[in-house]
Amino acid sequence: MKILVTGGTIFASRYVAEYYVHKHDMVFCLNRGNNPPSENTTLIKADRNNLGDSLKDMHFDTVLDITAYTDEHINSLLDSGITFDSYVMISSSAVYPETLPRPFKETYPVGENKIWGAYGTNKIAAENALLQRVPNAYIIRPPYLYGDMNNLYRESFVFDCAMQERKFYIPQNNIKLQFFYIGDLCRFIDKILEIQPKQHIFNVGNKDCITIAEWVKLCYQAVGKTAELAYVTNGDEQRNYFCFYDYEYSLDVEKQYQIMSDTTNLLDGLKSSFAWYKNNPSLVRKKDYIHYIDQNF
Repeated sequence: MKILVTGGTIFASRYVAEYYVHKHDMVFCLNRGNNPPSENTTLIKADRNNLGDSLKDMHFDTVLDITAYTDEHINSLLDSGITFDSYVMISSSAVYPETLPRPFKETYPVGENKIWGAYGTNKIAAENALLQRVPNAYIIRPPYLYGDMNNLYRESFVFDCAMQERKFYIPQNNIKLQFFYIGDLCRFIDKILEIQPKQHIFNVGNKDCITIAEWVKLCYQAVGKTAELAYVTNGDEQRNYFCFYDYEYSLDVEKQYQIMSDTTNLLDGLKSSFAWYKNNPSLVRKKDYIHYIDQNF
C-alpha cells in the first residue's frame, strides 16, 4: 500500500510508520522535519496547519492520522488537495466524561473530561470534523499506550527505579490502569483495513485492567528485578512522584475483541519496551520524579 502517516518521528506515529515499512508498504511521513525521520520512509516536510501544495494531487491507499489533536488539524489536511481510499484516526479515551459509568462504551456520549481538559475536548472536535467530512473514516480510542519507542516517562521511569534497585513508591489509592501495546494498535489497524467493518468508532485496549502495584511489579520483572513497594500516605500530589494521574477508568473493548481476539501479554510487551529503552534512554522525556522522591520520602 501507499500510506501517509502523520508524524512518523515520535512514539506512536514512528512505530506505526516503521511497522508498515517492515510490511514493505510505501510509507510517507508528514511532519515539520524537526526530528530524524523513520528509516525507509519518504518525508513530506510541512506543518499540517500550513500545508500549502505539499499534498496537492497526491493519492494514498490509506491515511493513518496519528497526530490529529484539533479540528483544524483535520480540516487543513482534508483541504490540502489530498485523496485517499481509507482514513484511520487515532483518538483517545479522554473523549469520555469522567462522570460516566465504567467501562466506557463506544455508544456513550462524549464530552469534557475534567482530568484531561482541552486535550479531550480538542480530540472530540477532531473526531467530529473528520466524520462530518469523511463518514466512512475509522476512529480508534485507546487507553494508555505503551511499548517500544515510548518517549513518555511512564514504564521507563519504573525501569529506571528497577535498574537502580530502588524501593518504589505507590499512591495509596492503588487505582487500576488499562494499557494497550503499540504493536497491537498496528495489528488492529490492519484488521480494520482488511475487514472494513460497519462500525467506525472503536475502543481498544487490554481486556483486563491491573492495579498500579501489579503494573510496577511487572515492570520490575521485565528488568529482571523484584519490586519492593512502599505506599505514600502523606497526601503528596501523585503527579510529583508517579507517572499517572489519580484517575481510574476502563474502556469496553468487546467490539475490538470481536475483530482481533488476542492482545500482547503485558509482561511480554514490557520486556520489549525495556529492550528498546536500554538502547535509547536519551529519546525519553524524563521527569524529575526520583529527585522529588529522594527529597520528600
